Amino acid sequence: MRRAVFIALFVTLLAPAALAVTPDEMLKDPALEARARQLSQELRCMVCQNQSIDDSEAPLAHDLRVLVRDRLKAGDSDSQVLDYLVARYGEFVLLKPRFEMRTVLLWGLPPLALIAGAIGLMAALRRRRIENTQPAPLSAAEQRRLATLVEQGRE
Repeated sequence: MRRAVFIALFVTLLAPAALAVTPDEMLKDPALEARARQLSQELRCMVCQNQSIDDSEAPLAHDLRVLVRDRLKAGDSDSQVLDYLVARYGEFVLLKPRFEMRTVLLWGLPPLALIAGAIGLMAALRRRRIENTQPAPLSAAEQRRLATLVEQGRE
């Protein structure tokens, strides 16, 4: 039973990705096809946005896959294909944007936020530890009340 569930889950998860690239898109040269698949995994589907064009079944993703293969057949290198698509669609087409001056915040903000959160957490824990180890001194009213209670307890 476990094996059947595992197989059903495996097929369900992989079926959409397997159907995205149709046989009529594939190149006859296995080396070029492997390069095309690799490039397609690096490019964002502009319709789905969080899916690569290799995984997407959207018509625009199909058009981009065909365009990538056409550029490869024309003799473009991988970087030339990516540069062509970035020039045409903008940096957003890349699932992993390049590290440039324009994208410094994109790459730098998450680590900075993580560091700031860690510093804030350490400061809060340190403050809590200090507050727990050093009780606040009693006010004059509390000292009088304590003295009264102690006297009443001795009687």
